[in-house]
Amino acid sequence: MNKLIVYFSYTNHTKQIAKKIKENLNCDILEIKTVIPYSSDYQAVVDDEHNSESSNYLPEIENIDIDLSKYDEIIIGTPVWWYRPAPAIRTFLTQNNLSDKTIIPFATNAGWLGRTFTEIKKLCPNSKVEKEMNIVFGMDYNDMKPVTLENEIIDWISKL
Repeated sequence: MNKLIVYFSYTNHTKQIAKKIKENLNCDILEIKTVIPYSSDYQAVVDDEHNSESSNYLPEIENIDIDLSKYDEIIIGTPVWWYRPAPAIRTFLTQNNLSDKTIIPFATNAGWLGRTFTEIKKLCPNSKVEKEMNIVFGMDYNDMKPVTLENEIIDWISKL
């Protein structure tokens, strides 16, 4: 099975986990970036997303230069924003046909997963979505140490 990690990261928590997966599985990796970068002011981003969450706003993302048809499994990494996958990941899932692929989502958050995995399943209706992993970090977005135990993360990765 050809595996690809696709992730978006604002505070680098999701990136940290994506890199750990890549190191352990030696697979390809793709970082999703928005055309207009988010502000470096964390509170401004929180406020903007809170105000636009109900509109289902999807930001424009940079073109991806990878052939998704080469992959059987796509590991999707997203931070949780307002109990949902980050808008950039929603854009990616909306714009790309992942039918007949296995989607393995992981979410990084401060303890509020919400409907993240349910929404990913809805955005990938013709895919098999399985082996979801919720990875909790501390409340301080600058804290790079997960609350979820390291051995739990490594055990999950080893089963991929």
